[in-house]
Amino acid sequence: MSIRHADGLVRCAWCGEDPFYMAYHDEEWGMPEWDDQALYEKLILDGFQAGLSWLTILRKRDNFRAAFDGFNPAVIANYGDAKVEALMADAGIVRNRAKIIATIGNAKGWLDIMATGQGAFADYLWSFVDGQVVVNKPHRTGDIPTEDAASQAMSKDLKKRGFKFCGPTICYAFMEAVGMINDHVVDCHRYGQV
Repeated sequence: MSIRHADGLVRCAWCGEDPFYMAYHDEEWGMPEWDDQALYEKLILDGFQAGLSWLTILRKRDNFRAAFDGFNPAVIANYGDAKVEALMADAGIVRNRAKIIATIGNAKGWLDIMATGQGAFADYLWSFVDGQVVVNKPHRTGDIPTEDAASQAMSKDLKKRGFKFCGPTICYAFMEAVGMINDHVVDCHRYGQV
């Protein structure tokens, strides 16, 4: 399902009428991302979204970036108890201890992947779709799955490497957001652009 907005553009229905959400839809969602640190950030934010709306996380994203040192995994991997407590006191982010601790562990996992010498974090993640964008042809939101074989494989391998908050549904949403999967509905103005 899609919506024709006042600007004349047809967009995926999930972004609704919120200008902030529409801008995210138009400028970011579904654009192939290959930057290692940006991919780490997005994976972490998708984990923080669990149980919440993406719009909630999106509105707090700048606060998250400030609180988590620009999502620099080398810095985050060294967070100690004092930093965890400071994050728990930060009203600008989602204050969930399990997700904060997972972010630290996931940073260590990111560093381990980068240290293997087998390529970048992007190469690792994109390998689950053979380095190519999976182009689906959904006509309405109901045609879009919440997970697939690739997101299940990614989730399983990330968990094996110690990552948390990366189940198959989170991985699928992540893969859509970073352009590994094009799930813009076919009449959305972004479908053919990404």
